[in-house]
Amino acid sequence: MTLALPSQRQFAQDHAQVPPVVSDTLTVPLATGEQIQYANLDHAASAPCLRSVQDAVDELLPWYASVHRGAGFASQVSTKVYERARDVLREFVGARTRDTVVFTRNSTDSLNLLARSLPKATSVVLFDTEHHAALLPWRGPSVRRVQTPPSAGDAVIALDNALAAAPTGPRLVVITGASNVTGELWPVEELAEVARRHGARVALDAAQLAPHRPIDIKSWNVDYVVLSGHKLYAPFGAGVLIGRADWLQAAEPYLAGGGATKQVVSWGDRLGVAWSAVPERHEAGSPNVVGVHALAVACKTISAQWADIEAHELALLHRLRKGLRDVPGLSELSIFDGPRVGVVSFTIAGHDAGLIAAALSAEYGIGVRDGAFCAHIATRRLLGKVGSTEQRALRASLGLGSTIEHVDRLVNALRTLVTEGPALNYRLEDGRWVPENDIRPLPSFLTD
Repeated sequence: MTLALPSQRQFAQDHAQVPPVVSDTLTVPLATGEQIQYANLDHAASAPCLRSVQDAVDELLPWYASVHRGAGFASQVSTKVYERARDVLREFVGARTRDTVVFTRNSTDSLNLLARSLPKATSVVLFDTEHHAALLPWRGPSVRRVQTPPSAGDAVIALDNALAAAPTGPRLVVITGASNVTGELWPVEELAEVARRHGARVALDAAQLAPHRPIDIKSWNVDYVVLSGHKLYAPFGAGVLIGRADWLQAAEPYLAGGGATKQVVSWGDRLGVAWSAVPERHEAGSPNVVGVHALAVACKTISAQWADIEAHELALLHRLRKGLRDVPGLSELSIFDGPRVGVVSFTIAGHDAGLIAAALSAEYGIGVRDGAFCAHIATRRLLGKVGSTEQRALRASLGLGSTIEHVDRLVNALRTLVTEGPALNYRLEDGRWVPENDIRPLPSFLTD
């Protein structure tokens, strides 16, 4: 059965309840001198701020004060906001009652913290196509990187074989919820079941999954989950690591400093330190109460409207993929060719990805990502899979601020660029394509 594509008016009516973002009305200059509504199709890199998050931050800022360290009333309010956010995040990912919630800067920070907290001689197994944040913290002779197979079912078998060959002792499996390159969903529950059978723990990188689908680490039998506020419509510098406390409690603090200590004493030229328990043990320094509050509000906003969010995204994703199929020379990248969130990466034969991205921005007001998406092994392997000799691809990623007009503008612009070429001349500057005689003015706050 062919799915009928909705009109822009019908789409707007059907998806009016999707949470709004602050950039809904943002206009950007074109290199031709006009202004146009910005088509942000780069949500997978960083999502815009939810209006509910902006409102919540504005409400908090007059009360902003020290956390855990002040007797003043504003400090008590800030501390209450910070600690209450732990319960919101625990609920958002379906955590167990005893799971600890450690606030970090982002998913990269969270995964590096977990890597520093592993018991000695822990065997780590992961697929080699992970995003760099989930790939690079685990290095050394105890790490087994499994080549990503051609199907989700084969991935389960490959993990089973890798764990069967792993040495005895503590084991950790690191998996991604949704691919940073293609948006494809990984078989988290099936992989976790295999890990359990081999006595391994599981760390889930949910940075790309969390803005698009509900997470339930308790029912999935996952031990740790990480996510980032900047991908969850809360761009105020907060991330989180949620999971079992024992390894984190036994590890030295990730950062040494105030907040991580219960007591510091001096014996001559030596220092003695009694460290705090988790989560404070790994939250040294002044806590980012504004970022943590923003993240919690974003999670509450999204959790209340999952049905609307998923319907909005899937309708746009179907329209985008259907439109891209009609662009001459375009090849979509795919790991498993399975279900995905609103992320599509592709190449266009004979066309430089960086030049196409620059022209989309300068001539059409469209923001996409070009490159290897901080997942070089995955991207380059997929480029070879479609027969491309390029080292870069294009990625369009959908989110709450995306509309039918944005999708159609991208598809029509790609067709024009492929068949007619850019309307402007471009030159390379510091490795990036830019229009010659670019007249686009910067916003006033950068020029004052």
